[in-house]
Amino acid sequence: MNLKEFAKAIGMSQTTVSRALSGYPEVKQETRQKILKLAQELGYHPNRSAAGLATGRAGAVGIVLREGRGFDPNTTEFMAGLANRLETRQIDILISVVEDRQQELAAYQRLAGSKRVDAIILHTPTVDDERMDVLKKLKIPFIVHGRGADGGDYPWLDIDNYGAIYRATSYLLDIGHRHIGMINGSRGDVFAEHREQGYRNALKERGIVFRSDLLTSGAFIDDVGYRSMQDFLSLSEPPTAVLAGSMMTALGVMRAVRSAGLQLGADVSLIAHDDVFNYINADNMVPTVSTTRSSMRDAGVRIGDILLQMLAGRDMSGHREIWPVELVLRESTRPPRK
Repeated sequence: MNLKEFAKAIGMSQTTVSRALSGYPEVKQETRQKILKLAQELGYHPNRSAAGLATGRAGAVGIVLREGRGFDPNTTEFMAGLANRLETRQIDILISVVEDRQQELAAYQRLAGSKRVDAIILHTPTVDDERMDVLKKLKIPFIVHGRGADGGDYPWLDIDNYGAIYRATSYLLDIGHRHIGMINGSRGDVFAEHREQGYRNALKERGIVFRSDLLTSGAFIDDVGYRSMQDFLSLSEPPTAVLAGSMMTALGVMRAVRSAGLQLGADVSLIAHDDVFNYINADNMVPTVSTTRSSMRDAGVRIGDILLQMLAGRDMSGHREIWPVELVLRESTRPPRK
C-alpha cells in the first residue's frame, strides 16, 4: 500500500497524511493520533526513501560517543527514551564511536558533508567546549543534552545540578553532619562544575570550611566510588556523610564502607544521584539509599520531542529547559553518631 492508496482508504488527503506522519506541527494532535492508529491497523508503512526525496531529509539523527565517556547506564537510559520517541516518527539514530575530541569533530564534518543525518545530539558539554561553534559553522541543527558554560544561543535541556547537590548538602548539614565527602563527575564537565559549586556554597553558607581532601572526581563507575571511599576512610578526620555522583559510584561507596566493618546509615550516611534505573533500585538495597532523582529516560524522550519540532520546521534555537531534581530520603541518611 502506497501513500495515495492509504490516504484514499482513510478518506483524507495525501498532504494531510504525509504531514501528520512526518511530524509537522500544524497538524492537530487528534488528527495525527488518528492517522497513526489507522496506519498501524491497516499495516501502512511510509517509504522512507521516497519520503526523503520528497522532504530532503535523511530520516535520522546523529550522536557521537567517545570511548570512556559515553558507555554507561545513564547513556543507556537516555538512548532508550530517545529511541522510543523517535521511533513513533520512524526516525533512526546513527551512532558514531570515536577515541578523542579531534576524531569527534571530524565525525561531525563527515555527517554534515554526507547529509546522512538531519540533526545532531551533543552530550556532556565541557567548560571549554568548541563543538557548538563547529556545528554552527557546519550549519547542521543540533541540541545539547546538558548546557555549555555560557548557556549559549542553541537549544538545550539540563537538570538543576547545582540545586540538586546544594539541597542534598544542606540537608546533611541540617541533621548535624560537618564532614561531608563528595565524589563528583569528571573535572571540566559543566554538570560536575555546577555540582561542585552547589556543594561548596552549601558549606560556605553554614560556615563550614571546604576540605579539598573530601572532594574527588572521576568516571561514574563502581571502582571510582570504592577507591575514593577508601581514601576518605583513611583520613585522620574521615567524612560522616558522602555524596555520590551516580548510583554506580554509590555501589562502590557501599562496598568500601562494608569492607571497613562500618554500617551504612549508622556510621556513614550516603546520598547518591539517580535512582531511576530498572536494574539498580535504591528501594531494594540494604539499607535503602537516599538519592537526588532525575530520570535520564524521560530526558531522552523530551530531547526527542524537541528534535521532532526542529525537524518539522519550528525555530527552537532559543529553547532552554532546566528540570528540577527531587531529593528522596531513605535509610542510608541519618544524623551522625554522637
